Amino acid sequence: MTIEEAKQLFADNDVRFVLAQFVDIHGAAKTKAVPVAHFEDILTDGAGFAGFAVWGMGQEPHDPDFMAKGDLSTLSLVPWQPGYARIVCDGHVNDEPYPYDTRYILQQQIKRMDERGWTFYTGLEPEFMLLTKDENGKISPSDSLDLLEKPCYDYKGLSRAAAFLEELVESLIEVGFDVYQIDHEDSNGQFEINYTYTDAMTSADRNIFFRMAAGQIAHEFGAVCSFMPKPMSNRTGSGMHMHMSIGDADGAMVFSDDSDSHNLGLSPTGYQFLGGLLDHAPALAALCAPSVNSYKRLVVGRSLSGATWAPAYISYGDNNRTSMVRIPYGRLELRLCDSSANPYLATAAVIAAGLDGIEQGADPGAPSNFNHYNYTIDELQEKGIGVLPQDLNSALDALEADPLFAETLGADFIAEFVMLKRMEWVEYQRHVSDWEVERYLDFY
Repeated sequence: MTIEEAKQLFADNDVRFVLAQFVDIHGAAKTKAVPVAHFEDILTDGAGFAGFAVWGMGQEPHDPDFMAKGDLSTLSLVPWQPGYARIVCDGHVNDEPYPYDTRYILQQQIKRMDERGWTFYTGLEPEFMLLTKDENGKISPSDSLDLLEKPCYDYKGLSRAAAFLEELVESLIEVGFDVYQIDHEDSNGQFEINYTYTDAMTSADRNIFFRMAAGQIAHEFGAVCSFMPKPMSNRTGSGMHMHMSIGDADGAMVFSDDSDSHNLGLSPTGYQFLGGLLDHAPALAALCAPSVNSYKRLVVGRSLSGATWAPAYISYGDNNRTSMVRIPYGRLELRLCDSSANPYLATAAVIAAGLDGIEQGADPGAPSNFNHYNYTIDELQEKGIGVLPQDLNSALDALEADPLFAETLGADFIAEFVMLKRMEWVEYQRHVSDWEVERYLDFY
């Protein structure tokens, strides 16, 4: 899109403001509304932000402004907010790309793919929950009739949410999403909307747009749309499965090979990339499952519906949804990420781990095509299958112990990430929960 085409878009759709948007370290959308008369300022100087006011920017109150410079290729309307457009921005400080900006971090990993003549494709599958809060702050599904013990794919639950889902899908389609599937998921109040994969940067940009749309449209319906990994202790959590493949300059798929002896359709390069994901899995968990609550989803065990669908085990398999990586013939599906993950950071980390696997010639071994939930941890360890970190603190220990991510994503950035997440862990440890009060108040 040219500037002239952008101005025509504004005129044709009565756009009055442009949201200059970037994300903080957590992946939360941050914006400034810029009148269209000053739209070109976003493309040149950028929209100015005090970096110290945003999580994870590595700035102090006296530092220069964080300038968000718009990427014109990302300009789109905001269908649920007439009169507004949105442009994704890259962070700059002192007119230089800023190494704490996670979109910039992903750009650097994509360049490593470009150097090989490769395009990294991802298809992100964010699950979310439609909830409501009562006057005491207690949450429940926004649909009071959504009470089935096994609600996955339930027609009634899907139909009662149709008005919200239709407005959300129509908004996505209007800005170029190719939505192909909508379903009620395994938890009460939980849904998933699937749209076609694309290059990794576009996928990450769209994931943020998806969250913005779902959150605001749900608010208009009097509901809360949450991407929290595990809002209900006895129900399935919300993942963000990441499907991935690589295309070369001739359009061939690098991971695909019909002669694969394991009958998974993977090439030697695909297995090496997979090996990198498995080798770096404990550290990768901190970046793909980045909150205290994330590890309530990744816990070993079952939920009320019979399975958590979460990959607590460091393994891969054919159509095995109890493994960390599932192989839908000829591509990889990483099931580790949850819906709270920063899509830029998670994707950058996946590329770094996968490329390291290729460079080191990693061997993931044979697939594990059995139900991991039927085995004890000791039995799985005898089969060479490890368990992912079971809390955020352990994942951060693994991240600090694995030098790959500091080397590839930036040592200062990783230090900032670990510092913030250690603070989150300490706050969690100090919190006195309702469970503790009920268990111990009268007991002692």
